[in-house]
Amino acid sequence: MPPLSHPSPNCGPRRGGAQPDLIVLHYTAMQSAQEALARLCDAKAEVSAHYLIDEAGRVASLVPEKDRAWHAGAGAWGDVADVNSRSIGIELANTGAHPFPEPQMAALEALLRAVMGRWAIGPERVIAHSDMAPERKSDPGVRFDWRRLARAGLSVWPEPGQAPGDFATDARRFGYPDVPEDMLLQAFRLRFRPWASGALDDQDRALMADLAARYPAPGV
Repeated sequence: MPPLSHPSPNCGPRRGGAQPDLIVLHYTAMQSAQEALARLCDAKAEVSAHYLIDEAGRVASLVPEKDRAWHAGAGAWGDVADVNSRSIGIELANTGAHPFPEPQMAALEALLRAVMGRWAIGPERVIAHSDMAPERKSDPGVRFDWRRLARAGLSVWPEPGQAPGDFATDARRFGYPDVPEDMLLQAFRLRFRPWASGALDDQDRALMADLAARYPAPGV
């Protein structure tokens, strides 16, 4: 089923003639998809995304992919500082405190395949809002199933076996911005080891080294 059109006024041209080569996933942190849709289309709110997917898997198209939506805010990934100009933003209706339903995940997978195909975006360029803004964001959160996306070829997942390296250096090579190591660890574990706790350990270092070796961000 094609996305339903629900245009948001909160958009503009991509700066410098940029084209999207990143996809950033978010949760809405609101009580309902209807409430989130209203906010994303409210000119006073000055926020938007290209797509919103509700819990039943219905997809709303808010901003044309060719345009710059206002979803990412301050942050960076690799050499990309203006993430809004280089990305497609997808919002998932979720408070952050409950699982993502199967219809919603299936709709996300279908949308990702289509967007990645249109813009030749690789799975290593599908990231969390918390990846590009670790000091201030936590979405799509600990309940989001990144490993499922990786198994479908729609994101990436670290493999064991790499020797531990320098965690912060490898994190930045993978694409994380230049923030304190504790923020890097928090963002990394939020996505790749949500069950882990305590101090940085050799498994964190080894998994990050694997990501950096296999998926280094361009320009880093």
